[in-house]
Amino acid sequence: MPLLYLMELIITLNVNQACRPPTDGESGLLRADLSVGITDSNARFPKLMIDGPYGAPAQDYREYDVLLLIGLGIGATPLISIVKDVLNHIQRGGSVGGTEPEGSSKGKKKPFMTKRAYSYWVTREEGSFEWFRGVMNEVAEKDKDGVIELHNHCSSVYQEGDARSALIVMLQELNHAKKGVDILSGTSVKTHFARPNWRSVFKRIAVNHENQRVGVFYCGEPVLVAQLRQLSADFTHNTNTKFDFHKENF
Repeated sequence: MPLLYLMELIITLNVNQACRPPTDGESGLLRADLSVGITDSNARFPKLMIDGPYGAPAQDYREYDVLLLIGLGIGATPLISIVKDVLNHIQRGGSVGGTEPEGSSKGKKKPFMTKRAYSYWVTREEGSFEWFRGVMNEVAEKDKDGVIELHNHCSSVYQEGDARSALIVMLQELNHAKKGVDILSGTSVKTHFARPNWRSVFKRIAVNHENQRVGVFYCGEPVLVAQLRQLSADFTHNTNTKFDFHKENF
């Protein structure tokens, strides 16, 4: 009998043995690794190790007085959900910084501590702003107290003040003044050019929110993680404002 044929026959027999239907008293599991019945003390089962569960990095955002939400590209997706939740809380009649509205099913949960939210979205493609146009328009329409502050940044355009972007800025200003709509985002939220000066962003929040806790939530590529973590530590140590950094990489 050829050796190759013999090997194929042995493999077929082993597979059939391992995959046969369970008999009485057997569960049908792991028979390929058992030489005796499953009730035998010598039965060899695999060792299972379970780790977790781990919560989402941004799941505790309601515990902070102030939110600094930073999204890079598609990383804005989970942060927009936070913006919507803050807005929904305002719409339901819950006072920002207080407990859930009376009769709410969430009344027994921790109080909604957030009093202010700053959202920074940085993307290279101006067409990306269409993803969350509805949310941005809703915030502009329903956030009468200015709890949520939205900042859109298009990093593929030259920085504001650069002569090469002067024409775009001029057209943007004229359209926004006449129609109240930004020519890039198609919303009332004005688009800025180039990336934000993150140190200036942190400084402004530290000055405006002394003795408060700021939850810094970043979602995007790892490129910004080290800088934002360092800024959070620096302003926590050098000001009266405490910045807690959380990140989720896309």
